[in-house]
Amino acid sequence: MKKRDGEELTTEEINYFIEGYTEEKIPDYQVSALMMAIYFKKMNKRETADLTKAMVNSGETVDLSEIKGIKVDKHSTGGVGDTTTLILGPIVAAAGVPVAKMSGRGLGHTGGTIDKLESFKGFSVDMTIKKFIENVNNIKIAIGGQTANLAPADKKLYSLRDVTATVDNISLIAGSIMSKKIASGADAIVLDVKTGSGAFMKEEASAFELAKEMVDIGNNVGRNTIAVITDMDQPLGYAVGNALEVKEAIDTLKGEGPKDLTELCLTLGSHMLVLGGRAKNPEEAREILEDIIKFGKGIEKLKELVSAQGGDPSFVDDTALFEGADIVKSVTAKGEGFIKGIKADDIGKAALVLGAGRETKESKIDLSVGIVLHKKIGDFVKSGEAIATIHANDGEKERLATEMVLNAYQITSEKVKPRTLIKGIVTKEGIKKFYKNNDRD
Repeated sequence: MKKRDGEELTTEEINYFIEGYTEEKIPDYQVSALMMAIYFKKMNKRETADLTKAMVNSGETVDLSEIKGIKVDKHSTGGVGDTTTLILGPIVAAAGVPVAKMSGRGLGHTGGTIDKLESFKGFSVDMTIKKFIENVNNIKIAIGGQTANLAPADKKLYSLRDVTATVDNISLIAGSIMSKKIASGADAIVLDVKTGSGAFMKEEASAFELAKEMVDIGNNVGRNTIAVITDMDQPLGYAVGNALEVKEAIDTLKGEGPKDLTELCLTLGSHMLVLGGRAKNPEEAREILEDIIKFGKGIEKLKELVSAQGGDPSFVDDTALFEGADIVKSVTAKGEGFIKGIKADDIGKAALVLGAGRETKESKIDLSVGIVLHKKIGDFVKSGEAIATIHANDGEKERLATEMVLNAYQITSEKVKPRTLIKGIVTKEGIKKFYKNNDRD
């Protein structure tokens, strides 16, 4: 009733409701009503920070104090073809900054980081926390599965919000993301907040608002946090699908990857190096990371990671060893012109149809299927030219995905400017927006 009437909840009230709901002392119907009241009346910064802390304290927290150095974590709000962790992790670790990453499995158009890494034969994320810490101290990187009891209140609340139309609230989204990041034990956090058709935050203004909220939460609880706002109006890179994305990550670590994926990894990685104390500023950090790619140190670090977690590192040298799909077919353009838009979410749905993702937690992922794009926004295409290639193991699914990919592409006769990838950065000092033409502040 208090929140319904637009009043502020106290720290004690927030702790009481999170604790009571986690322990099943407060029923779903009361919490549903509270979520709807929060959705309409919103929460202020102090309430949001208290909600996040309460969710962190609802379960276990990971103690990474035995890892030497400043542990920097990266979190992406999700997109299509977002394989940055597989590139960022090795290059940041090769620069000497410890990467202790807790990742999840994907629910949606492709698998999560863990699913993608399992494309390497034998790779496993199942390890004790002692082994996890040992690996980071030895080779500067480990990627583990999230423990079942990390921020359990968030898991319960998200399931409820999902079925009560209360997901889309900045405080609840920010609290959900940051509670898991804080519970995971990192000292500093770099957030990649996506905006556009393939992102959770479709509008740029909402993405900046969410980024500001999360940066404030992180810094309020003593975690040095920054956010980079990035474009997701088209898929990142060219590959969408687990093994296909891993191959693209390997190409990128060899210095042969797509420009946008490389640029994003260098930008996020630069901020990770600054927060990790390895560089004084992003410019110095970028030079370090460019050298790591140039001299093959990133690719060697990926091999170390794969090997340390039971995988076969020879897949890195010979990507033909990855499981391939039975059907490989081109999708050709119906007309001529410039690519005006690519509906990223529709490309993601096409990958899901092929079996690259999970519709439910029980769904089994096909690691070999997916889509490789050949044209991005601003590119010119001739009629009959390939705009994408479908990798499928089922003829009917391949036909359906082809139709979806064709419908996702918008072609115009007028020349189109390429998209600006990095929209801005949010730090505790404030918001800085970037525009390609430098015609706006």
